[in-house]
Amino acid sequence: MRTSELGQRFPAALVAFCMIAQWQQATRQLAAAPPKPNIVLIFVDDLGYGDLGCYGNTRIKTPHIDRLAREGQRWTSFYSSGSTCVPSRTGLMSGRHPALLRREKLAADPKSLLPGMLRNQGYATAMLGKWHLAGYPQDFTKSPMHPLECGFDSHFGTPGSNDVPAPTGKRQTRDVFDTCNKFTFQIPLIRGRQVVELPANQELFTQRYTAEAIKWIQTHREERFFLYLAHNMPHAPVFASGAFQGKSKGDRYGDVIEEIDWSVGQVMAALTEVGIDKHTLVVFTSDNGPWSMFGPHGGTAGPLRGEKGTSWEGGFRVPGIFHWPGTIASGEVHGMAANLDLYATFAALSGGTEPTDKPGYISQDLTGTLCEEQPSPRTRWLFTGGGAEAFRSGQYKIHFSTRSRSSNPDTRRREPVMKHDPPLLFDLHSDVGEQTSLTAAHPEVTAGLLAELKAFRGQ
Repeated sequence: MRTSELGQRFPAALVAFCMIAQWQQATRQLAAAPPKPNIVLIFVDDLGYGDLGCYGNTRIKTPHIDRLAREGQRWTSFYSSGSTCVPSRTGLMSGRHPALLRREKLAADPKSLLPGMLRNQGYATAMLGKWHLAGYPQDFTKSPMHPLECGFDSHFGTPGSNDVPAPTGKRQTRDVFDTCNKFTFQIPLIRGRQVVELPANQELFTQRYTAEAIKWIQTHREERFFLYLAHNMPHAPVFASGAFQGKSKGDRYGDVIEEIDWSVGQVMAALTEVGIDKHTLVVFTSDNGPWSMFGPHGGTAGPLRGEKGTSWEGGFRVPGIFHWPGTIASGEVHGMAANLDLYATFAALSGGTEPTDKPGYISQDLTGTLCEEQPSPRTRWLFTGGGAEAFRSGQYKIHFSTRSRSSNPDTRRREPVMKHDPPLLFDLHSDVGEQTSLTAAHPEVTAGLLAELKAFRGQ
């Protein structure tokens, strides 16, 4: 009922009371909505679920990341969009599940990706580190999927992984990783559209990106910004700078993780020094699980089974940490989420528009969990990649096909895929290591998950 109609039927005092109540409600709603934050997304490469102190590692020291988790939210069922580099980044940047794209390529509309959405809301955007959404074109600087074509204002990093291309006449095997040096792999370091170093010194990747991140924060302290810090490490072969070599009890791999932890500390210190730490959401996660088959060049999935390139939990479940002082309450979240959910979450926080018309867009807004302690909106997840496939709903997960690892580390031949009919069934609440299949005991649970998967695929 309009105010004019109220005035014809009720006393003026009641009308005034209603107007005040409406104003108070609107004020409460505005107060409840968090302001647009700066966003720093720290995305590391091949970090295992069990590689950090806050996720149970006792050999590698990660005090800065542990503090981030202690002061913020530490998610225990946070998934990558794929168990390898490209699918994971596809989901992250598009909000779309890699298996549900219906053959549509991201290059069809690069401006709809995450940085473009945020730039449309007035955010300054920067990309530092590994991109890996343009493949390995002959000239990355001219690629239609270059970061500068996808919504980033600035870029400094590598086209993809730090092991491509392989040395002439060789493959990326354990022996090559064991014997290579920091210049063996001909990796270009690129600023915008200019190659600034070839081959890049791999020992300096983490250090250089950190310096660039600090400079960006200092330069854009008066603006709303999105900083995507995508470290090349700890993807094999692993390298740390001189100050961190031989320092960790976790050997060579531990040195690399401890330098990444140092980097996180430097970024957080920079936010505090310029006075914007309470206005900044920091997210820390990994693109997929560890490449454990490469020994000292790979990490650990901790209590989880599997590794990078598999559909086991160890391939997809990764650290997921959210930090925003004064807005995100500290604690653990055991609900499910995936890195593609960051699209809807960042859109909600920035006022951006979601590409809901795109095939495979299933991103869920996590702000209710982050800011209001509500249950996570995600309850299901589809695991696909390399011929292996699984599906989870709630505490249960079924595997249609599995593999023990992505390839043989000595020859790099693909590992065989084992199919399961009926599917393997696991209760992740009581068996997070996926050791005991319950298929025979609970066929009704398997049948229910099959029906849910059909609905999930139809989204």
